[in-house]
Formats: sequence, C-alpha cells, structure tokens
Amino acid sequence: MTEQLKRWRLILGSETEESFAGMGGGSLSQEDLLMDSALASIYGGPGESFDGAGGAGRGPSSPQISKWLGDLRSLFDPEIVAVVQNDAIERKGLKQLLLEPELLEDLEPDLNMASTLLMLKDQIPKRSKESARKFIRRIVEAINQMLESDVRRAVTAALNRRAHSPLPSAPAIDFPYTIRRNLRNYNQELGTIVPERVWFFDRSSRVNRWHVILDIDQSGSMGPSILYASVMACILASMSAVRTSVVAFDTQIMDLTPLCEDPVDLLFGFQMGGGTDIAKSIAYCQELVETPAKTLFFLISDLDEGSNRAGLLRRLEELKSSGVMVVVLLAIADGGKPYYDAQTAQRVAGMDIPCFACAPEQLPELLERALKGQGLEELSKEKKS
Repeated sequence: MTEQLKRWRLILGSETEESFAGMGGGSLSQEDLLMDSALASIYGGPGESFDGAGGAGRGPSSPQISKWLGDLRSLFDPEIVAVVQNDAIERKGLKQLLLEPELLEDLEPDLNMASTLLMLKDQIPKRSKESARKFIRRIVEAINQMLESDVRRAVTAALNRRAHSPLPSAPAIDFPYTIRRNLRNYNQELGTIVPERVWFFDRSSRVNRWHVILDIDQSGSMGPSILYASVMACILASMSAVRTSVVAFDTQIMDLTPLCEDPVDLLFGFQMGGGTDIAKSIAYCQELVETPAKTLFFLISDLDEGSNRAGLLRRLEELKSSGVMVVVLLAIADGGKPYYDAQTAQRVAGMDIPCFACAPEQLPELLERALKGQGLEELSKEKKS
C-alpha cells in the first residue's frame, strides 16, 4: 500500500478496507493496525468504542480507554498526541468529568477510571486536579486496606526479626519480644512489667537487609498493575526491615524511589503510555544491586517488548545467575484478568524464572515466600490453573 493510500485508509476507517484493496492497496502493518484501532476508538468506527453507553456517565469506565490513550504515545509525535487526547476528552464524555470536579466526587472508586485520570493528568484543568487526586487516593486507600497488614506480616515473618544481639542499644530494643518474654514479671503494684532481661535486634542485620526492586512497565495497558504495585512499594518503603527501589520505564527510565513516601505522589510520577524497552530498564536495575543474595527483583510488565527481546531474556538470565531472586509479575486488568505476551512469558518461564499473573490479594504470600527463599513454582502453577 502506498504511503498516500495508507494515510487515506487510516483517515476514512476500516469500513473502506475493501475499496482501498480494489485500488491495489496492500494490507496494513501491525503498527498501522494498532494506529487504526486507536483512531477508530476515538473518531468512530464499527464496533470501536470506549464505552457501551456513549459517554463516561457515572458508571464504571471501559478498561480499553487507558490502553488506547497509552498507545498514542508510541504511535504519534507529541503534538499529534495532544490533539488526539483532547479530541478523546471531547468525544468520549470525559470533558464534563474533567471540567466538573463534583462529578469525580460522586463516582464510585474504579481502577480503570483511575488509570484514565493518570493517563490524562496533563490535560486535567487546575480546578479539577485536587478532585482527581482525591479520587485516586480513594482507590489507593482501598488497596492499602487490602494489602498493608498482610505485607507487613509477610515481611516480619520472612525476615525472622528474632536475630538478637548481646550489645545494648536503646534504638535496637525489640519491644514486642521483650514484653512477651517478661509477661510473668508483671508488677501489680506498679501496674507495669519489670523486665528481667531486655532483647536487642542485631544492628548488623539492618546493614545486610533485603533490597526489593520493583521495575514497573508504564505502558498504557498497565494501569491496574501500576496502582497495586505503587501501593505495595510505599508499604515496603515505610518498613526499615527492607530497602525499596521503584523504577518506571517505557523507552526511557525513571527512578521514582524518592516519591515512595506517598502512593498518590508516586502514581502521579508515572508517565503512562508509550513504547517499551524492558531490557534497558533491567540494565538500569542491575546497577542498583549491591548484594545479589539479598536482592529481590520484581519485573511487573505485560512483556510486550518493543525493543530487543533477546536482550530482555539475556538481562533476566544475568540477574538470576548473579544470585538475585527474579520474579516476573504479568500485567492484570481490572478483575484480575491477565494481559501479556504469551510467547515471551513462556520463554521467561523456561529459564526457571517464576512468571505469572498474581491476584493482588496474594502479593503478600508471594513476597513472604520469596524473602524466605522458598520456591514459587507451586504458587505459579496455582495461578495458571
């Protein structure tokens, strides 16, 4: 298909496919088809819509919208992306949502709508930004409520904080363990426990603590996974028992570790959409590894490598061979349905690297097993069955 015919075909839509074929035009490439789908979902076309009701309304959003908006960054120049995104806001019922903050306040928390807001964060008017942050925070609080206690329990159980030292140091006192061991020494007259002995944590264990690296794909299909991973990252970052690093990538690398104090700030640090260079991101993360045997590396991605798949596999093998525990968590959509490149996932799993979609509520169990050095094969099989 000549360049001119291809442009007209993309402008006029898929219903003109037969006509252009009669003019001698060839078939569209995979990238052209992706571009065609993204344009059709915004400008119209048979069967292409972000929502079944012709507008955002007050119900749940379609899981496709954030993916299409993300695809734009990998398909068009920045100036065109801005135009198409603005058209998407106008045509798909999002303008009223973004311009009237009170609508966001009435919406039920929804992962896909949160993903869309993060995708459109640069288009959100100033007067609506705070409402958008509040909407995102409601999602974050719900995820945090689901994960926090289990993540903390998992880390505590895995790292066996009972490695004690005979050297006294007030900041290193293990208060829970000291209290349990001295319950029999409760003094009724004083109304308190008078300990016979105080136990202290081994301070050297803090120097040799585990390092958890989360390498997060920020392409358009990753919205729900980014939300869960960000909350988990902030929970881990708040725990002194582990050191946490958060890296986001598309074709560029962003180290978001400084934003881990607040999951909402962390989420707004992501630039969702665009292509992917997973190998490049893993190479960056390799530089963060100081003690391989005490490093847990999570690659959170749909494995849709836009650059060098052989390089991706080689980098994962290098990390694994160095002694780092490597786990690949595949992208999940709202409702827990996996979304990933099956061929690449199969190649990764064939390298004896756990590679599976994990339901969010099972992340603490996965984390505990990984930190204990237990095999994740059974857990992987459970998720596949």
